[in-house]
Amino acid sequence: MGRLEDLRRDYRHGQLDDDAIGEDPLAMLARWVADAVDAELGEPNAATVATVDADGVPDARVVLLRGIDERGVCWYSNRRSAKGRQLAGNPHAAVVLFWEPLERQVRLRGTVEDLPDEESDAYFASRPRSSRIGAWASQQSEPIADRASLDAQVAQVTARFGDGEVARPEHWGGSLLRPTSIEFWQGRPSRLHDRLRFTRPDVGSGDWAVARLQP
Repeated sequence: MGRLEDLRRDYRHGQLDDDAIGEDPLAMLARWVADAVDAELGEPNAATVATVDADGVPDARVVLLRGIDERGVCWYSNRRSAKGRQLAGNPHAAVVLFWEPLERQVRLRGTVEDLPDEESDAYFASRPRSSRIGAWASQQSEPIADRASLDAQVAQVTARFGDGEVARPEHWGGSLLRPTSIEFWQGRPSRLHDRLRFTRPDVGSGDWAVARLQP
């Protein structure tokens, strides 16, 4: 491996014209995710979600987005986890998706709220049984002595449910980010990238303003 400061390449995959986006950035985001799926990229819906803790210190992790619609983007997780507690204290987040082979990035910022129970129930029911068991067994973000201890917790939950239905835990569910800012980034040669940012004053407004940003 060479020195990090010497690693560089030009981006030449495409360009981002002003008229290529349209008036609905969430619809454009859905198309970009579909492009990543069609390109058979690994985990095309993987996104970094950044939050802040009670001391205002940023924290970030990768989640898998499970929905994009006119409201925003959503993911599912344990609400007692570190990110769940952070969002409960400060319901604002930033989300980043990056598809290196397509030389594309999307950044979102906005407020986060819990999805309705019926949506969380429907998604939880669609998960493999082993994943539903895992949602009960794991106290996400909490310390554990070793892997054997986690395996023991899974065995206990498996025995508890037997052959019965594994319903969604109350502490597990969906989070919806309603964006007030969405930026599309397309890599270009010489680091002169294309950037288009959509903003709106609040999540209740459907009117987006768009601006081209310097790279």
